Amino acid sequence: MMSVTGNIKAMVSRLPKGYVFTYTDVIREASQKEAAIKALNRMVNSGKLGKIAKGKYYKPETSIFGKLKPEQKQVVKDLLEENGKVTGYLTGFSMFNRFGLTTQVSNTIQIGKMEVRPRFKRERYQISVIKQKNTITKKNILLLQILDSIRLIKRIPDTPTELACRRLTSIVKALPEEEKRNMVALAMKYPPATRALLGAILDELNETAISEPLIKTLNPITKFKLPGSEEALRTTEKWNIK
Repeated sequence: MMSVTGNIKAMVSRLPKGYVFTYTDVIREASQKEAAIKALNRMVNSGKLGKIAKGKYYKPETSIFGKLKPEQKQVVKDLLEENGKVTGYLTGFSMFNRFGLTTQVSNTIQIGKMEVRPRFKRERYQISVIKQKNTITKKNILLLQILDSIRLIKRIPDTPTELACRRLTSIVKALPEEEKRNMVALAMKYPPATRALLGAILDELNETAISEPLIKTLNPITKFKLPGSEEALRTTEKWNIK
């Protein structure tokens, strides 16, 4: 009969590389908890496993540059889904590179969630939460990620505002009309500056019928500072973006 340690090693061997897991993923009975933790920690000490936080392990993948860290989504997956329900999504710094808004790759993982929590650290990553007022679903995550990028445009590293506006316009252009309308509906729970910039982007795409609900929500005397945006968007004056 195979020992608890033997069972755990066999279970770990079947997990994909880069997959983050806890002891509960590799035991069959709660009584095996202590033995499992000891076995997993021995595997960490021997270099067979990596550890990103207390009780969170992964199988490192080896490349010519050495052992690779898990993907960002694996590092924080327990914060993105709970009991099969989506509770968060990667956003901000975690998406700027993926959206082609910057060439930089950040050590900060930002997550959109309805409940905020203090910043904390896992492995080499700083984890921070951005408040999302909309209900998060699998269908609207991409739209929320785009809206967050519009909201955080001033924080995109090493990218002039003009280029960021052009890239965001290209991203929005690729969306079906229905998704553009859905994004406008979601934008109603974002700050006025985000609604204004989204409106200017939609106008740039000649989607004035879709952008119309946005301008109705804005105070006509409020001005938004975003120097450089006028080089990429023709209707910034209409949206009081300077």
